[in-house]
Amino acid sequence: MSLKTARQPIALSCGEPAGIGPELAVKAWETLRDSCPFVWIGDPRHLPADCPWQQVEQPADAISISAEHLPVYPLTFAAPAEPGQIDPANAAGVIKAIETGVKLVQSGQASALCTAPIHKKALMDGANFAFPGHTEFLAHLGGDVPVVMMLASPQLRVVPATIHIPLSAVPHQLTPAQLRQTIEITARGLRDQFGIAHPRIAVAGLNPHAGEDGAMGREELEWINALLADMQNDSYDLSGPHPADTLFHAAARTRYDAAICMYHDQALIPIKTLDFDRGVNVTLGLPFVRTSPDHGTACDIAGQDIANPTSLIEALRLAQRMGATP
Repeated sequence: MSLKTARQPIALSCGEPAGIGPELAVKAWETLRDSCPFVWIGDPRHLPADCPWQQVEQPADAISISAEHLPVYPLTFAAPAEPGQIDPANAAGVIKAIETGVKLVQSGQASALCTAPIHKKALMDGANFAFPGHTEFLAHLGGDVPVVMMLASPQLRVVPATIHIPLSAVPHQLTPAQLRQTIEITARGLRDQFGIAHPRIAVAGLNPHAGEDGAMGREELEWINALLADMQNDSYDLSGPHPADTLFHAAARTRYDAAICMYHDQALIPIKTLDFDRGVNVTLGLPFVRTSPDHGTACDIAGQDIANPTSLIEALRLAQRMGATP
């Protein structure tokens, strides 16, 4: 049984200390304060010099101090951080912050995990990081569970069935078993973490016009139609495969709770066009809630006080709502 309550704080891992993560954490706290308590996990030396932070011994302490101070669960990194100057010596500390956040959520001390962006090459150079990114590492920490990536905003939720692979590889990686698993994990996440009792899922076609009866591609005819029909018989509320060019206008979006797309850009172009700043990365399939802002470390603008905190603020707010879902 979960120990979390609606008022438990969120664990926010620091991400790359030379990127915009530390300054965005302060900006997010200045906006949210005690309306969405979170505890920042990292080395306090990496925060902006004028940040009014306070050390906490346990995450629950964040609730009482968030109105006046940024709660910090301190870790000691190997080196200070200079904005924009990546130092692989801090890689082990970045990894430790993620691991600490996961432990706090799994032990019931935090309601959810939000992760600031990491610099993957720095982690590989400094700590022989063996994972392609955050998502794969968190899946490992969660018990090597299968996961999917959702991008969510107030206007749209999308799940790409294949992610960071060349477009030419999509038809080969996209298999009936893989698409079925993506649909199953998405439906379960919408029920368990978004509180949607009967989730409606729209599935985009792989080919233009969803293949147009084989004239523009045969995957829909050969197996996608049959897979969706089979899962509909198993009580999944699915529609499609839909032509992707008619799936994302305002009226269409009222007819589903999430859209599953066949490849990266088919999913990310519509959500970034509709709601660029408020998109949130959600990992479904983990045994805990994880959100992240939908941007990178932006080392080129770190320390200049021009980074937009909107995506991190939305990621924290979504983590709070998901972490409180029964």
